[in-house]
Amino acid sequence: MADSALLQAIDDALPQTQCRRCGYADCKAYARALADGEATINRCPPGGAEGVRRLAAITGQVPLALDPQCGEEAPRRLAWIDESACIGCTLCIQACPVDAIAGAPRRMHTVIADWCTGCELCLPPCPTDCIRLVEQPLRARASGWDAWSPRQAQQARERYERRSRRLEHERAATQAARAPVAPSSQAPAEQAAQQRKQAMVRAALERARARQASRG
Repeated sequence: MADSALLQAIDDALPQTQCRRCGYADCKAYARALADGEATINRCPPGGAEGVRRLAAITGQVPLALDPQCGEEAPRRLAWIDESACIGCTLCIQACPVDAIAGAPRRMHTVIADWCTGCELCLPPCPTDCIRLVEQPLRARASGWDAWSPRQAQQARERYERRSRRLEHERAATQAARAPVAPSSQAPAEQAAQQRKQAMVRAALERARARQASRG
């Protein structure tokens, strides 16, 4: 099992774009695989060559070129939605790992540029292809950590974790609403109260039947 300090150091060295290009579910999962010695340090295109160097320094591994199967280092781009073509399906909202897309069902959506990590996960589910990636004018040629900062990475991680907690609470609430309530799930005091009520009803019915019989 990974050392917690090593795991935290590796996770802090990742850009937290949550793009999954490394082949793992999120940055934390990739960090855990690295800490456990199950992954190589060259699987994060958003971190670029500088990211590989940082991971090499932390893990003691030899720096490697980026794995081309994971993608190439490139200038960071942001998602942009053509609102005239957006049908409000919310699929991009569901796909965004950091809640960087705002909108409502059957209403046009828009990207919160300051929150977008450029992960590209919103592109595949869009049924109208109204989302595209655009370069940032002020950093058109910057890539890797030259186009990102530890503060932005930390904010992206916080938004991702906040979204994950919200989705987990929603799933738990849905499961609880669908689950049948078994009688045995009642507290002993509630069961006793229910039994007393039933006994009182039975006694009242018996008295009513007895009065009716005496009158007959």
